[in-house]
Amino acid sequence: MSDILLIQPPVVKATEPPLSLAVLTAALQKQGHPVTVVDANLDAFLYLLSAEQLTALSGPNPTTSIHRALRHRQASLDLLRSPAAGTSFARYSTAVRHLNRLLTLWCRDDKAERLTLGNYRNQQYSVFAPDDLQKFVNGTARTLFRRYFQEQLLPQFAQSPAKLIALSINYLHQALPAFELAGLLRRQFPAATLVAGGGLITSWQRPLRQLNLRLPPFDHLVFGPGEAPLVSLATEQAGGEYFLADAGNIGFCPDFDFARLGEYFSPEPVLPVSSSRGCYWQNCLFCPEAVAPVHPYRAFAPEDFPLLLSALSKQHKVRNFHLTDNAIPVNILRGLAARRDDLQGLRWFGFVRFEPILENGDFVQQLSQAGCRMLQLGLESGSQQVLDRLGKGITVASAKKILGNLHEAGIAAYVYIMLGTPGETEADAEMTLAFLEAEAEKIAFLNISIMNLPRSSGMLDDPAQYGMTEAQLQDDRSELGLYQRYQVSGDWDRSAARRFLHKRLLGSAVIRERVNRKPPMFTSNHSLFFLNGLK
Repeated sequence: MSDILLIQPPVVKATEPPLSLAVLTAALQKQGHPVTVVDANLDAFLYLLSAEQLTALSGPNPTTSIHRALRHRQASLDLLRSPAAGTSFARYSTAVRHLNRLLTLWCRDDKAERLTLGNYRNQQYSVFAPDDLQKFVNGTARTLFRRYFQEQLLPQFAQSPAKLIALSINYLHQALPAFELAGLLRRQFPAATLVAGGGLITSWQRPLRQLNLRLPPFDHLVFGPGEAPLVSLATEQAGGEYFLADAGNIGFCPDFDFARLGEYFSPEPVLPVSSSRGCYWQNCLFCPEAVAPVHPYRAFAPEDFPLLLSALSKQHKVRNFHLTDNAIPVNILRGLAARRDDLQGLRWFGFVRFEPILENGDFVQQLSQAGCRMLQLGLESGSQQVLDRLGKGITVASAKKILGNLHEAGIAAYVYIMLGTPGETEADAEMTLAFLEAEAEKIAFLNISIMNLPRSSGMLDDPAQYGMTEAQLQDDRSELGLYQRYQVSGDWDRSAARRFLHKRLLGSAVIRERVNRKPPMFTSNHSLFFLNGLK
């Protein structure tokens, strides 16, 4: 065991190794600090889905559905790790259903906890309430991962405990298990320095600083990029500051040597890579990145990024890449297109904005030749008035042109729509419906959601301008809450938008088909493997 231990706690989708830990590993090892990385998310799923554990939990007389799922357990796991998954959506969906059914064996009878291959929820406690987090730290509350932590994870470290232990907490689904694990680590290794960082921790920066809150048992919280703060901690140069933030040493080249790629739940191995940190646009008023970005914007050299993909492909024998950028910068897209001959045989997907350069059909064809197989695009609305109000910086006409170019080039469009934004009207929603029906042939996958208003949204600077009469945190006792509950002056609120979604949007056969095309649980992470089956 190295002196530095990096852990990804559950729960995230176990489809690919954690990029954040791979980048941190590379940065630390470059400075001469050996690192041990544990993907406790993947290992937890493997533990919970092991035949031994499930057989013991199901008892001598399991229900018919549990008995059936147990019989198909190994075949279901094998299918999720096989290219054959992409040849039959029905078989794939059945495999996911069997495994999700088995995971219910770990959930309490009162159904307060819910675990699937895609998420974890605990209805009894709030991840935004420091008092609730402390209960998991102290052990007075527990998650269904406790047995895994105590029986498998912690014994790995007992013989040679690390001096510095860092947990990467990026998503809400990770919060309660992560704080429970942190409490166990503190009790077993009282001398270790415990650190937490990641996207979720960084999103709490403002309330933590304003309220001068600490989150025991962590000795330090890292906001933003973790490379420089962890190097400082490793060299004992960080001082006594509780909050650490230093964006001076951002890395892009990951070290995935720790990853057991064949064990992830993916039809083929996928490596996550990012060409940028932060968002280069930062003008969408509904997005916290515009007001309180998780990362300051930085980008990799566009001429070098294709070389990085090629090198990782050769080193790890993979051809699939998930570009995790908030939005892939235009100059990176240009760099990929320019080196398309060097990227033959590779496949990649990720988020982009509806940028004018994508209106150039020849350029989009070059992206396809460079390995682009799917692009995720946040349209949000088919109403130009809504797009302008949100600060999207795009036009409906441009979106139509770009979707046509992508379709012509064989690049799948995974489109995101968001109803219920402040100031939206039913007429605006009807425009979105009309747009989606008219452009459905060019849309491969469709994700439709109802807006949650971030607590730091720019719309809150002048609520009346957006038709809001009141806004407050969704839960008064949850000081770390990320979203606001708001009232609007008219009849078109989130409830009305939700009714429109279910009755009008999902009432359209072509829209419903594209919503239902998304692979269950794994959605965009696995969509790449189902492109051949699209009509």
